[in-house]
Amino acid sequence: MDQNEQNSEIKNIQDGKAFGKENNEKIDSFEKYLNAERNFSAHTLRAYKRDISDFALFLQKKRLNFSHAGKRDIREFLEELGNKKLSRATLARKLAVLHSFYKFLIINKIIKENFIESMPASLKKDKKVPSFLTENEMQMLLNLPDLKPRDRAMIELFYSCGLRIEELVSLDLKNIDFISNVVTVTGKRNKERIVPVGDICLHAIKDYINKRRNLGLPYDIRSPVFLSDRAKRLGQRTARRILHRYFVKAGFTKKVSPHTLRHTFATHILDRGCDLRSVQEMLGHKNLSSTQIYTHVTIESLKKVYKETHPRAK
Repeated sequence: MDQNEQNSEIKNIQDGKAFGKENNEKIDSFEKYLNAERNFSAHTLRAYKRDISDFALFLQKKRLNFSHAGKRDIREFLEELGNKKLSRATLARKLAVLHSFYKFLIINKIIKENFIESMPASLKKDKKVPSFLTENEMQMLLNLPDLKPRDRAMIELFYSCGLRIEELVSLDLKNIDFISNVVTVTGKRNKERIVPVGDICLHAIKDYINKRRNLGLPYDIRSPVFLSDRAKRLGQRTARRILHRYFVKAGFTKKVSPHTLRHTFATHILDRGCDLRSVQEMLGHKNLSSTQIYTHVTIESLKKVYKETHPRAK
């Protein structure tokens, strides 16, 4: 490499770092805005920052900052991610995040032109039928002989109320009304909803609470419902690890996660005649379209029943 080429290479590196620094400053401003104004969870904030940082790195390679990017750069960015076999749902999320980010930059007069505004705000997602457990599989899980009282109460509450894992671990005892059979849940964006809860689930929770009270563990209305072995609020990661252990013991061959129990709740109550609007309310879905994906599962169940019972179905 001659001196001119070497100087050019050094300049490219320096330019890239300069663009990277400028882009990072804009990302930090957006993160502060989200933290202060949008009530996003820490998990959502990290996801937003990661998505925008991915685009910033892509632009840095092209020696561009956010102000000088264009539609073509967005398309190339999404194409590059698509080549990495990322799902359309992931690409759609990243595009939606970039829309929010550029809207913020325009409103705060950080950039002059919002080129992304004329692009679609979302991509059509591949509709994936949610994985769920059958009623027999659910019984297998709940009939495991070595289920600890806390862990049984967790699984019962997942299945009884269709909670997200972050909703479950954030519950305090004051959120459970043992008289009215309801649970007050704080969902996404701190939105509260009230969900009915069954007697069997409440019995499991009472059994766990009584056992922990006998051990001298924290028990008042402000205490977390679920405690770790160190008598602190149970974290999401620990809860996932605990549940995974039982999924393995139950012998499930398909992929099962805590969210599978939420899908199982929705599928089973729809199968037994619950209307879609009620399921939407209980799951805390903002849009009915988010709930409608479960009908793909229940329709298959209905078709099976129809085929087995209708005299002219075959």
